[in-house]
Amino acid sequence: MYVADSRAGSPATASADGAARPRAGRRRAAVAPTVLALGTVSLITDVSSEMVTAVLPLYLVAGLGLSPLGFGLLDGIYNGFSALVRLAGGHLADRGGGRHKWVAGFGYGLSAACKPLLLMAQTLTPIGLILAADRTGKGLRTAPRDALISLSSTPETRGRSFGVHRAMDTAGALIGPLVAFLILRATVDGYDAVFMVSFCVAVAGVLVLVLFVPGAVTGPRQSKVGATSPSRDAAPRTPLPSLRAALALLHRRDLRRITVCALLLGLATVSDSFVYLLLQRRLGVPDRWFALLPVGTAAAFLLLAVPLGRLADRVGRRQVFLAGHGALLLAYVLLLSSWHGSALPYAVLLLHGGFYAATDGVLMAAASDSVPAELRSSGLALVQTGQALARFVCSLGFGAAWTAWGDRTALTASAVALAGCALFALRLCPTAPPSEGTV
Repeated sequence: MYVADSRAGSPATASADGAARPRAGRRRAAVAPTVLALGTVSLITDVSSEMVTAVLPLYLVAGLGLSPLGFGLLDGIYNGFSALVRLAGGHLADRGGGRHKWVAGFGYGLSAACKPLLLMAQTLTPIGLILAADRTGKGLRTAPRDALISLSSTPETRGRSFGVHRAMDTAGALIGPLVAFLILRATVDGYDAVFMVSFCVAVAGVLVLVLFVPGAVTGPRQSKVGATSPSRDAAPRTPLPSLRAALALLHRRDLRRITVCALLLGLATVSDSFVYLLLQRRLGVPDRWFALLPVGTAAAFLLLAVPLGRLADRVGRRQVFLAGHGALLLAYVLLLSSWHGSALPYAVLLLHGGFYAATDGVLMAAASDSVPAELRSSGLALVQTGQALARFVCSLGFGAAWTAWGDRTALTASAVALAGCALFALRLCPTAPPSEGTV
């Protein structure tokens, strides 16, 4: 269903950035095989990472006795440290002459190697270092992977391509907490078993990347009729992009606006772990059931990622992106309300998953429209870096506010900040026709 028809493109129909546009009267190709291969890698890797993420808040707060401020520091490292290396990963992929696969593969491998090290860490410093190394791997792989998705897709189907990838990625996020839950119930040393199984699954993800993801993009960007192969008589290669050229992308008005919007909204995006801890406190969820809370977010994300990606392609990515933050704001309001009904966790987790479905892949699809193909990885890394740094600051600030004033006051401040940032982003983000897909 989602495999692209390789016959749909030809040199005569190639677009400016090398992606082929479908011919009139023919069924539009949905998603390139490269996207499906990367989606499989992400599915397996997310089973591994979400096994750890599902138990980590409880392991650190209840098991090791960290304060909300200490947990906020580690959570900020876990979710924001990758910002320091995303630019490096994006630039290395572009500078390497399109070696996106191998930069991404190194990132996946580094994250996999960190999983068993959690078995030996019992204090704040070593745990922080291990989580920093794990997020370094994520930072290295994210921009090259998203660049491969973007370069393998036509401009008209980028939202759908990212939606399909994020849906497959989220299927792993759905399975991971379930596996962690079963392991915790079935073993004596539950946390140790979770970390070791996570490592084995992560290794399998790296192997799938090496064996099945092509080393260069050959999706709908060129057809077999017009393709050329390297030879001694081939035209000289264009100069490799420099770091200055990558940073100069911020001179592009649309990309600069998208980056600022992502940064501002990230400053008020409370991390997933805090959302689950708040739900547990509101509902009195037993510790043994805590690992299942991320399943609700993942299930909503999985169901909505493709429909919202296609909707963004049709009506405009800006509208869908901002609507996703509206869903997150509503989730905050529900957590702050006096409602204690049995439907509260389902409503909050549905909105939480809808937020990710409307923003994660949609943001990358929108940013792709403002970046040339030869700097695609670096351009996406710029947007991701701004967002990751903002969420790092938010985790630190929310943990400090929770410690000083309590969880309700901290969440109220975050809700007010999110509403203000969303209004500013509504004025800042450029308006474009749906066909252009700009945020």
